[in-house]
Amino acid sequence: MLKKIASDALGLSDIGKIIGPADYDKTDADDYIRHEDNEKIYFLIKTKADEYCFTNIAFIHVDGDNAVSSKRTLKRYAYSQYKFADVALETAGKVDLDVEIKFTLGNQAYSIDVDKKQLDQLKDLYKALVYIAEVTHENSIQMDMATQSLDRAVQVLHNARPSDVQLSEQYEKLTEFGFNWMQQARAKYHEKDFGAVFEKYINN
Repeated sequence: MLKKIASDALGLSDIGKIIGPADYDKTDADDYIRHEDNEKIYFLIKTKADEYCFTNIAFIHVDGDNAVSSKRTLKRYAYSQYKFADVALETAGKVDLDVEIKFTLGNQAYSIDVDKKQLDQLKDLYKALVYIAEVTHENSIQMDMATQSLDRAVQVLHNARPSDVQLSEQYEKLTEFGFNWMQQARAKYHEKDFGAVFEKYINN
């Protein structure tokens, strides 16, 4: 009992290790990578029970019940559907043996302990996640602005309709214009692949 209390106090209970690219194929997460869609692992943390895998298009959590159980639950969060927020890096105190990376993805909060000897590598991940959070936040603002500008344009065109133009014909053109506009805006501001960001910041 005393050992467990001491272990928790020092952060020894489930400290993760950053896995290098040469050993990705030895992890459970690698089995779920969509190589067919050019998905690639850029950062992987393994603890006794869990694996936390960051690819160019998704965050994959291989969730273990506990360190001795072989049961796993796979959780996948595509960056195109879930946004990073509240990214934080907690460094170690004098007696701590671990550092901590924290973030929220969608409504799910994560706090991952990592061996403090690997702090420099974790800093790279921190910078990448902060950058992705900033980009997706700005993109959501731009998408809102694109939607608002489209609504205003449609209203102006509707009010300026010549009397000799059939209403159904005008609405058909407005619908086609609106669809094409939003397709272009989505292609520009709805990023799915952040491989370039990870390649910029991750140096493993």
